[in-house]
Formats: sequence, structure tokens, C-alpha cells
Amino acid sequence: MKKFNPEGHTTHQFDIELNDVKHKVMNMGGLVESMVDNGLEALINLDAELGNQVSEDDHRANQFELDIDEDCTRILARRQPAASDLRLVLTIIKTISDLERIGDEAEKLGRISIKLARGQDEVPSYHKDLRHLGEHVKIMLREALDAFTRMDVEAAFRTAAKDEAIDQEYANFSRLMISHMMENPRYVSHALDMSWCARSLERIADHACNICEYVIYLVEGKDIRHANLDEMRKKLL
Repeated sequence: MKKFNPEGHTTHQFDIELNDVKHKVMNMGGLVESMVDNGLEALINLDAELGNQVSEDDHRANQFELDIDEDCTRILARRQPAASDLRLVLTIIKTISDLERIGDEAEKLGRISIKLARGQDEVPSYHKDLRHLGEHVKIMLREALDAFTRMDVEAAFRTAAKDEAIDQEYANFSRLMISHMMENPRYVSHALDMSWCARSLERIADHACNICEYVIYLVEGKDIRHANLDEMRKKLL
């Protein structure tokens, strides 16, 4: 199992700066992971209060991105890192962008949960299907963050490969919503809301896949964003 081994530095302070930034990324990752969890729970249970909490946490996620990006800019300007250290900084910049977008998608779940909680009419429940998709997405995100924390290429490949199954599950859910809308037009608005939530979950999985690809780039120095995962895994592992 290949992992990332950073180069030695001429100053201990540089190590401290890099470790501090990595620690902030992990904290940001923990925050957005809790946002996804809370957003899904708010939606399933129509919990407006929890939905509001997700919206408030989105501001914290945005601030994390700004702070970490500023730290990385300062490192690039002052330290002028090369080779693996440069890849680490670039990986962090890309990763926090995806984490911020995951936070945005979680915020959408919270916002829709607030809207639905205010509704008075009885509507059909698609919660079982949506929870099933959401649980798979949560697992993928957790594993992607773990792969980043450990800089584990093999784990990154395994996790990225799960995106295809989530895409299929999302497609199945979308077909279910279309069927319900055709059968009962009065629930079109509700079904559309559920479809947007499922889309947000699918997008979260896409961003988790991106994080896995960044880990592979960091450790191997190979950009696999548009490559066949199976073929690249055979070459690199």
C-alpha cells in the first residue's frame, strides 16, 4: 500500500506550516461530513431546526476555504516549494474547493428540508430510497477523506470506483420520481424537490471522487482525471 512521503525540508518551520494546513483541511473535511449527515437527517425527518444548522455551518465551511487558500498562497510565495511539496499545496487548494462545494450541496439539502417542513399537505414519502442513496454517498465521502488523511493511493482507487454505482442509484431514483410525477401530477413539486436532493447527493459523490483523484496525483505525480481507473490502478499499484 503506497503512501505519500514528503521530502525533507531545510527548515523545521516549513514542516510546521505544511502540517498546520493539512490539519485545517482535515477539520474542514470533518465539518462538511457532518453537514452532509445533518442535511440528510433534516430532509428525512423534516427537521427545520437541523436544516437551519446546516445553513449556518455552510458559512463556516466557506471561511475554512478562504483561510486555507490564504495559507497556501503564503506558502507558495514565501517557500516556493518544488516537487512533492508543490503537489501537496496544489492538492490542498483543489481539495478545499471540492469540500466547499460539498458544503454547498449539503446546504441545499438543509434548505429543502426547511421548505418541506413548512408544508401542510400530505405528500408521498420517498425517504427510504433517498436515505439508501445518501448512506452510500456518506460512506464514499468518509472513505475519500480518510484516503486524503493517510495519503493512501490504494484506498483512493477503491473509493473512486464506487462513484459508478452511486451514479446508477441516482439514475434509478430519477426514474422513480419521473414515474411518480406522471402517475400523480399533484405531487410534481414534491418529486422535483426530491430529485434536486438526489442530485445534490450524486454531486457530493462526484466531489469525493475528485478528492481521491487528487490523492493519487499527490502520491504518484499522475493526473488521472480523464483516465480509466482500472487501467491506471494496474499501472500504479
